[in-house]
Amino acid sequence: MLGMKRQPATRSVIGAGMRVQGPCKFSDGLQIDGEVLGDVTAEGGQPSVLVIGESGSVQGAISADHVVIGGSVVGPVLARELLELQSKARVQGDVRYKALEMQQGATIAGQLQPQVTPPPAAPESRESRSLRESPGGREAMEPTEPTLDPDRP
Repeated sequence: MLGMKRQPATRSVIGAGMRVQGPCKFSDGLQIDGEVLGDVTAEGGQPSVLVIGESGSVQGAISADHVVIGGSVVGPVLARELLELQSKARVQGDVRYKALEMQQGATIAGQLQPQVTPPPAAPESRESRSLRESPGGREAMEPTEPTLDPDRP
């Protein structure tokens, strides 16, 4: 399809029944169906995808462009582009993401922190600029507190 980014290929797999201790760095794609005791980090420079299957678990920080969680994670999660939480996903830790897809049944015990870019500042109109620059203009632009007193403006 036009306009869609190419998904990185899953080059490495930590299979069911396998346990890895220590930090893991990967490029392109990584599928975890076993257990990782340590941080899992995608190396920068190219798109990355991390998939944690239903039988997979990670105890440590996670960082990748696209993160799909179907199993459990104990630690902070950073999805620079997209975070997908499948129905059996269990996350204990703060979660940062640019876009989020969450299926019913997934749970997060931590803060959700969207990584949004601020919208560009709207150009200031000539009228608001002249009001601000005129004497008494600042007061005219200040919000006023509503009142029920008919004698007060």
